[in-house]
Amino acid sequence: MLEICQFGAGRIGQIHAGNVAANGRARLRYVVDVNASAAEALAAKHGAKPSTTEAALADPAVKAVLIASSTDTHADLIEAAARAGKAIFCEKPIDLSLPRVDACVKVVKQAGVPFFIGFNRRFDPNFAALRAALQQGAVGRVETVTITSRDPAPPHPAFIATSGGMFRDMMIHDFDMAHWLLGQVPVELFAYASCLVDPMFSAAGDVDTAVVVMKTADGVLCQITNSRRAVYGYDQRVEVFGSAGLLQAGNVTPTTVSRWGADGVVADKPLPFFLQRYAGAYRAELDHFIDCCLGDAKPVVQPEDGRIALVIAEAAVESVKRGTPVKM
Repeated sequence: MLEICQFGAGRIGQIHAGNVAANGRARLRYVVDVNASAAEALAAKHGAKPSTTEAALADPAVKAVLIASSTDTHADLIEAAARAGKAIFCEKPIDLSLPRVDACVKVVKQAGVPFFIGFNRRFDPNFAALRAALQQGAVGRVETVTITSRDPAPPHPAFIATSGGMFRDMMIHDFDMAHWLLGQVPVELFAYASCLVDPMFSAAGDVDTAVVVMKTADGVLCQITNSRRAVYGYDQRVEVFGSAGLLQAGNVTPTTVSRWGADGVVADKPLPFFLQRYAGAYRAELDHFIDCCLGDAKPVVQPEDGRIALVIAEAAVESVKRGTPVKM
């Protein structure tokens, strides 16, 4: 039984804690959060105990940590856990600063502990099946990749100020998807961005609508489209076009039932948000992490993957500022 300490009792922490509790190979031992009442409530729900960072990491029974706290705490917790000899599961990103990411990754490598970064979309069964077909040559030589990611509604204004912005927070998932599907790091990028959804984004120095085009060394093109508002639901689609055909992974809906009539065809909207859309992916990535902790697998999402996604995000930010392509 793998004993886990979780940092963070918020929205994503609730999901992870529930998955740990439902997994027959792991047990939630401690919950740590700056909000003591939240930590106590989540711990009580799953038979764990609230704790402090120092006490939890000092407990030899704890073999792994799951970091689901605010972004600004990730790097410090990663380093502390690595030095304590614990396996690490951390939600993206490692940090919003590239030098801080590099320093953190160095500590992890020196400690030699398993480290997994939570790019959960790689574990979505639809996207995973698309990539498997892609690797088997289903579309021949890949020529273009198109990734669409649109939130159903803007986040709370307080979130925007600390999130890191659209490119480092929201589109970073898509940058990782692009890297994962392309099998290589793009060499050039051009980004356009606007505030079309809500002026609060502009007031916070952020954007709410963006399109990024990337190019690989061998000329393959990838386009990513993001918006903070899609009135029809959580829009998550991937398309890969190549010399021998096309692969598509579409939106997931509550049912596949549709009504056809003289006035048109009506079907279910996409699932409402990431908590529902990627519920299976969250469970699958936890299973993989436990495999890694038990020595049955090696993390398929390495620290370098987190770094690469942030490098691309920084290039997108720079491209918007300069209004020109940026080489990476």
